[in-house]
Amino acid sequence: MNYLETTSTENDESIKLFYHDYGSGDPVILIHGWPLSHQMWEYQVEPLINAGHRVIAYDRRGFGKSDKPWGGYDYDTLAKDLNDLINVLNLTNITLVGFSMGGGEVSRYIGNYGTSKLKKAALISSVAAFMLKTDDNPKGVPAETFEQFKAGVRKDRLSFLEDFGNNFVNYGDNKDRISKSQVHFNWAVASQASPIATVDCIDSFGTTDFREDLKSFDIPTLIVHGDADQVVPIEPSAKQAASIVKGSTLEIINDAPHGLVFTHTEELNKILIDFLAK
Repeated sequence: MNYLETTSTENDESIKLFYHDYGSGDPVILIHGWPLSHQMWEYQVEPLINAGHRVIAYDRRGFGKSDKPWGGYDYDTLAKDLNDLINVLNLTNITLVGFSMGGGEVSRYIGNYGTSKLKKAALISSVAAFMLKTDDNPKGVPAETFEQFKAGVRKDRLSFLEDFGNNFVNYGDNKDRISKSQVHFNWAVASQASPIATVDCIDSFGTTDFREDLKSFDIPTLIVHGDADQVVPIEPSAKQAASIVKGSTLEIINDAPHGLVFTHTEELNKILIDFLAK
């Protein structure tokens, strides 16, 4: 198994990230959503490799097989972890692909580190531009919703994750597109995440404003979102992001839920692979 040491430490020990690195060609880094792991990309990895790409998928700190420190779940630290991965693997001509919370890492990485090592970027069901409802972001999600998320995790994390997993894919509407076994597997992956990471990341993805970060995008950018997403509303996220990132391409998949990587796999894969080929 592959682990890399980041520049962050806890109790004088380097925080390590788990990653997979397959294929050859220009690298595509896949950044997973909350509260999953690199395993959510199972149905994208093989098609991307077959299309001629080197595919790197890693687990965010606190999730999957990566170390689970007590802190560091703010986006500046998470973007630093991504920068460490890029530097350790000596990567260039990279396409960053961020799903949901992972779109925040893509955005903050570009905001903090620029695009000199990047070729393209893709935001899929992403939390960017800004999830929180505020006076200048009226189509966002009320703060009370994120407080309810945190309370649910703290009270009965496994039950919360089961309900969230169904909403993640709009299971009632997509039983012909995703099996109950896959939904259960997603729950099993999420259940292995650090409880404190699961809670702290709610504040991170729910309240971090990426609008200034998006202004730093100066590379070809793909934005993909489902118009039936019940987790990340399309207006403050994809549509607002597309209005900020100059020259970006917005692809809206009809009737697709938040977890469209599982329910609308072929549509998403084609959109992503065609974008990479341009």
